Amino acid sequence: MPYKIILSEGAESQLKRLDRHSAIRIVRKLRLISGNPQRSLHRLEGREELKLRIGDYRLLIMMLHKENTLLVVAIGHRRDIYKKN
Repeated sequence: MPYKIILSEGAESQLKRLDRHSAIRIVRKLRLISGNPQRSLHRLEGREELKLRIGDYRLLIMMLHKENTLLVVAIGHRRDIYKKN
């Protein structure tokens, strides 16, 4: 059963600020990994979030196993995403 994908308010506004091509690419990738997210997500050292790489963008994601949900906490460019979150 695929994981449900939820965007936090911050992640949703960050996604809306991206150019259309990048936003579509991110949404497609999220749908693609929802079936088996463990293969694509990587643990961040010293943090609870997992990261997903999509080109120059990174997504910080919390995997909620009991709810079978992926909560996207933040979306940003690779040079900035780890500084502000």
